Amino acid sequence: MINSNRRGPRPLTDILGELFAARGFSRLRARKELEDAWNGAVGEPAWRQTRLGEVRRGVLNVTVGHSALLEELASFRKADLLAAIREAAPGTVIHDLRFRVGPLDSNAPGPNLNTTSTSKPTPSPSPKSRAASPKRTRSRPRDQ
Repeated sequence: MINSNRRGPRPLTDILGELFAARGFSRLRARKELEDAWNGAVGEPAWRQTRLGEVRRGVLNVTVGHSALLEELASFRKADLLAAIREAAPGTVIHDLRFRVGPLDSNAPGPNLNTTSTSKPTPSPSPKSRAASPKRTRSRPRDQ
């Protein structure tokens, strides 16, 4: 046991260990390891449409871009993904995967969000121009 009250030089390993713990470097490294394991397990087309959430009580929360991908991952690939993550990221304990559809972070790689598309969106009419246009009424079918 090391006496922290002693004066004089301290081993570098103790100093670095305290620094890493104080700055949270081990958590960042574990997170990077988990993201790399997820990206390798899910594959190129799908990892761009997913975002890892936090791990709570051994359950990794994953946000996906659309319901078809959620169904594929949850129903068909969940057991394989879980096994691959456990193997590639042994430092993080994962018991289960929970998927949900939701917005993906705009900074993270995701679906094609290219704003330089050649098609331009149709502008919606301003409130002023809507008021100036004549109102349309539905005509009732005539009884004959």
